[in-house]
Amino acid sequence: MTVYYTKEHEWLRVEGDVAVVGITAHAAEELGELVFVEAKDEGTEVAQGDSAAVVESVKAASDIYAPVSGTVVGFNTALSDDPSLVNRDPEAEGWILKLRIADAGQLAALLDADGYAALIG
Repeated sequence: MTVYYTKEHEWLRVEGDVAVVGITAHAAEELGELVFVEAKDEGTEVAQGDSAAVVESVKAASDIYAPVSGTVVGFNTALSDDPSLVNRDPEAEGWILKLRIADAGQLAALLDADGYAALIG
């Protein structure tokens, strides 16, 4: 299972033609405790780099950007009741949304784990 990262601190895990998207542990730590998470509605098409979701913490609100172009096909509904799940397990159970990937070629421009580690160094 391949995991990719963006310079904006999103991660995505590819499962067939669907990308599971969330924020990295580094981003979750920087934001502080999340109090609200909302994604675009299912069926919404987003271009790479567009805002696909919003997270709000006690410190600030932040956009979550689409790491690849695609169509929103799911939201982690557990976050509606417990947004801090993102803080506790940001790169697994705290995933935010799922996108049906429109152009798998865009994955090549993303970072791998080593590249992301170097970025946050």
